[in-house]
Amino acid sequence: MKKDTTNTLKRVQRFPVIMIGEGLLVGLVGGLIVLLYRVALTYAGKLLDAVLTYIHGNPLGIAAWFVVLMLFAWIVGKLVKYEPMISGSGIPQVEGEVTGKLSQNWKRVLPAKFIGGFLCLFGGLSLGREGPSIQLGAMCGQGISRIFDRGKTEERFLMTCGASAGLSAAFHAPLAGVMFAIEEIHKGFSVSILISVMTASVISDYVSSHILGLDPVFTFRLEHALPQNYYWMLILLGLILGALGVFYNWAMLKAQELYKKPKWLNETTRLMIAFFMAGVFGLLFPSVLGSGHELIVSLTNGEMVLSLLLITFVLKFVFSAISFGSGAPGGIFFPLLILGALIGGIFAVTGVELFGLDPIYINNFVLLAMAGYFTAIVRAPITGIILLFEMSGSVSQMLSLAIVSVTAYIVATLMKSEPIYESLLDRILQGQGKKQAVKGNRQKVLSTFVIMNGSVLEERRVQEITWPDNCLLVSLERNGKEQIPKGKTVLMAGDILTTMTDERDAGYVHDKMEKLCYTSF
Repeated sequence: MKKDTTNTLKRVQRFPVIMIGEGLLVGLVGGLIVLLYRVALTYAGKLLDAVLTYIHGNPLGIAAWFVVLMLFAWIVGKLVKYEPMISGSGIPQVEGEVTGKLSQNWKRVLPAKFIGGFLCLFGGLSLGREGPSIQLGAMCGQGISRIFDRGKTEERFLMTCGASAGLSAAFHAPLAGVMFAIEEIHKGFSVSILISVMTASVISDYVSSHILGLDPVFTFRLEHALPQNYYWMLILLGLILGALGVFYNWAMLKAQELYKKPKWLNETTRLMIAFFMAGVFGLLFPSVLGSGHELIVSLTNGEMVLSLLLITFVLKFVFSAISFGSGAPGGIFFPLLILGALIGGIFAVTGVELFGLDPIYINNFVLLAMAGYFTAIVRAPITGIILLFEMSGSVSQMLSLAIVSVTAYIVATLMKSEPIYESLLDRILQGQGKKQAVKGNRQKVLSTFVIMNGSVLEERRVQEITWPDNCLLVSLERNGKEQIPKGKTVLMAGDILTTMTDERDAGYVHDKMEKLCYTSF
């Protein structure tokens, strides 16, 4: 055990250099895997369109398609039963493992998530590619760590790199990949993690864009920046998005609860309901199927009137809840952006009719609402702002994006709504009886935490603090200089603390240290 501790400390001293090389490898492998997944989902969408065209007005074809959908549900159900960690988005699972609360097996997750996600999008479920892409990227990081026999601390860094690479390749958004990995997955900042995550994200984006091209995911025609005389509408939009984001989080969690209430529903029968509804929507309102990219095209081209926008929003929302609540392998990231765009469209069209808004600014509000809705739901405002300007290719809306996103964030926070991925992670842990899912607990794990202004640690001596059990404070970094903390060392805001604990206790220590560093009581 002493040798393990010594090796961990020695290796962490060379982390910045080591992680650049390993981040490059993770970005390359993760980028290729996610690129294949993205291409597979593109073909899934084309196949679905071809099937719906073929069965239109053909009763025998419709019956055959419903049989195929039930077969898809059975296969995906078997995959979820084989590897429960592929259920849902995948982002909470990655967060849980990086913070030491869950354990995944990359050899099982990679193929099961890939196949399950493909079948769900082929079937038309209202799910996105981003959550699976992040999980696939993170599993590539874990796989590389296991193959090269890295320690648990390094493995979590590599998983964060993989998550960043996954989002970057999925959305052609390298900066958003970096911010999401740090803001949402790793929940901590250090030079080592920043450099390695940037390396992975940029390499992954290069691999993806080299094959698929440099065009942004969304092509918005934003002819003018929004004039300041319309800024009062941004506050109103932010208030609406904050409230609707809270409702979205409630609805998605409620859908999961409703699926689990009937005792006769299991992994497969829940999915059969979702796939059956996909067949119904495919016949009656096919525009709500899949991730919804075509809705953005129709909306920004001015092809949707107010009544159609309202109907589409309601149906897309309901079908998203049906799809995600079933436990199908797929994300909510992209569908919630589509829902945000529809809210923005409804708001702007109403503004044209009631407030005299110039119609040329409708697309501006579509873009702004996507960022605000994402922020209210995920509670990651910086990622939302960066993601939207990268995905749209427009940087002229930064001030407007910030106003809407901050307003939505404040509203959602005041309404005491938990961020969606944290709520989903809590559900997973509750489903396991809050038991630690981590094995191999003899390894040592190093974690870093930043002391925030006003925290209980600020201006107090090390010996005055009640530190978490089974936790060793091994170093303190201040103004770029590292020192060994002693009992009389006075802690200051901005100090970066490094702790060491057993793998078994990593989740518990992480939560306790975050409370100490971020709370003022």
